[in-house]
Amino acid sequence: MTAIIMIIFVLLLILAVPVGLTVAITSMLPSLFSESFTVSGVYVLRSMLGGVNSYPLLAIPMFVLSGIIMSRGGVSKKLFEVFTYFVGKMTAGVPCAVVITCLFFGAISGSAPATVAAVGSMTIPLMLEMGYDKKFCVALVATAGGLGVIIPPSIPFILYAQATGTSVSDMFLAGIIPGILIGLILMCYAVFYCKKHGEDKAKINVMVDDLHARGFRKVFFSSLFALLTPVIILGCIYTGVTSPTEAAVISVFYSLIISLFVYRTLKIRDLWGIFREAVRTFCPILFILAASVAFSRILTLMHVPQTVSAWMTGSFTNKIALLLVINLVLLVVGMVMDTSPAILILAPILLPIVESFGVDAVHFGIIMVVNLAIGFVTPPIGVNLFVASSLSDVPVMDIAKKAMPMIILFFVALLLITYIPQISLLLV
Repeated sequence: MTAIIMIIFVLLLILAVPVGLTVAITSMLPSLFSESFTVSGVYVLRSMLGGVNSYPLLAIPMFVLSGIIMSRGGVSKKLFEVFTYFVGKMTAGVPCAVVITCLFFGAISGSAPATVAAVGSMTIPLMLEMGYDKKFCVALVATAGGLGVIIPPSIPFILYAQATGTSVSDMFLAGIIPGILIGLILMCYAVFYCKKHGEDKAKINVMVDDLHARGFRKVFFSSLFALLTPVIILGCIYTGVTSPTEAAVISVFYSLIISLFVYRTLKIRDLWGIFREAVRTFCPILFILAASVAFSRILTLMHVPQTVSAWMTGSFTNKIALLLVINLVLLVVGMVMDTSPAILILAPILLPIVESFGVDAVHFGIIMVVNLAIGFVTPPIGVNLFVASSLSDVPVMDIAKKAMPMIILFFVALLLITYIPQISLLLV
């Protein structure tokens, strides 16, 4: 029965049935296929409702809303200007400023697609004006946007903590160094690319000189409130002043205040559209979350985690080989499944296996999220690719091909994070 149900699950995904609906339907199948399986549809519905009745999960819609407000409020432009002021005249200074902006905006939104949309809509046209290759610009933003789920606060970190009982604060702390590491690797590639293909320094200097003409004080103080956003959010969490959920609510009010009254880039009439967009963004996540909780409970009752665990521990006696296989599995999953259901379904299955080999739960959470972050820029799902394509009219496959060297470097960083636990656990 288990094999038939998993085949149906895969077929529904191949037929492009929405993931949340696929998971909900699959959760109902065991009781239909076997009378001895006493779990009814009512139990599945109760599990779905109980799964989303969680205080920590309130952080997700709040971070989604905060990220959309910041995006509409032009915060990404303020961040890009201040970073370009400092590094713009260096080799690959502007592409490096794009990566740093993605790092900071990821620390505001917690979402990879939101980071690509907010940073890409502003930086891609500017980079084209400066003479950079269009496909390189789009691929860089799409890849660097994956940092949005690694740099805290991160929505996938919250989901992983919810699925495994791990501390959200520990996950946030553990994501800082891996996120910075991947950002530095992407900047090194940008420097290599620009040295190989050259830059139009005359056009670049026009923009950077304009920023310098405005003066450091004016550029810095116009960006100060944007720069303070991740400091305030993460500072409240790490100092113990607030929980992650409370910090998420603070981020919404802070983003509203600076967008409405400080930068004045939003009007009161804009808020209704922002709230609608936030609801449209979060509702699919909420349904997937509810269905995944029910599905994971059904899998447990069918002894699937125990079966998988017994097979993997019997097949692999070496931790290095086990982690490599799990990484490859997660990479494939990230190519065909969205991050949220992948974490909610697989984390409860895989975590006991790796823990039996001495892998820390927080460390494995970072491994899992970095794996799935690579999925944001790999076809056929590759959400970042589709967002970047919609911003630039560059075909998805062209972006993927141009991004391939960066994806390979992303994978190298993943291997370092996997086999050097201190990268993730140094701050925890």
